[in-house]
Amino acid sequence: MGTTTTGAPPGTALTWSLRGRGPDDLPVVADPAVPDGPAEGAGRGVRVCVVDSGVERDHPLVGPLAGSWVVVKDGATGEAEVLPTTTGDTCGHGTACAGIIRRTAPECEITSVRVLGERFSGTGDVLLAGLRWAVDQGFDLINLSLSTTRTRFAHHLHELADRAYFARTVLVASAHNTPVESFPWRFASVLSVGSHQEDDPVHLYNPSPPVEFFAPGQNVTVPWLGGATIRTTGNSFATPYITGLSARLLSARPRMTPFQLKSALYLSAANVTLAPRHHLPAGEASDDSEN
Repeated sequence: MGTTTTGAPPGTALTWSLRGRGPDDLPVVADPAVPDGPAEGAGRGVRVCVVDSGVERDHPLVGPLAGSWVVVKDGATGEAEVLPTTTGDTCGHGTACAGIIRRTAPECEITSVRVLGERFSGTGDVLLAGLRWAVDQGFDLINLSLSTTRTRFAHHLHELADRAYFARTVLVASAHNTPVESFPWRFASVLSVGSHQEDDPVHLYNPSPPVEFFAPGQNVTVPWLGGATIRTTGNSFATPYITGLSARLLSARPRMTPFQLKSALYLSAANVTLAPRHHLPAGEASDDSEN
């Protein structure tokens, strides 16, 4: 039998059905209409977590961090713990991602969680520990320019992605650079990103998922270790662009839910145009599949 929580205030318990309550019992305060594009905000008030290889402190193209953490595994028990760190970035990848976010949403708050070591090495359990910590902290956005091909971690990552979604924490995850099965970008609850080669700094909607959006990520200039910059290519660097755009949207419309954010990114994509609606008499259906 199904159950209901009619005695609990809205938002305090799971509700499987509504009985004895109406619209006035479920008030929702929303922001004004969705903006046409992400330019209305600069990221102020939005908390972003970069789960990656760490971020070089005070890189001129990144600026100060709100916090820097690292996942450490106990050698005896194998348990992972998230601890404060001053070690910075191990290979440059996280610094590049943080710099793109800062460039796109200059006023957002960035926190780093290091789950990768030198030469981009990492394990699924360390990724899980870092991501779980970030979700528990309630960040608005979590940038994941990485994935795992180990299917044994897929179930746990899926659970975390869903938990984040319903808690209004948006996971922005890069698709693998090669056509292999990997996670968590494949989950519908995350915002999945691939790269395009357009010169214009725009994002595109993909009408044939599972990758949902494309963003600049080919031959792009990014911050690197030692206060330097390099030019590089990869879905990793398209992902923080979408994270930055999302921070700008959330800055302008802080009550946006994850599905509203996806809709706003869809409507503001450079390749999406709004066609006029065809009004049909009641009872008639339209098939536009061959138009």
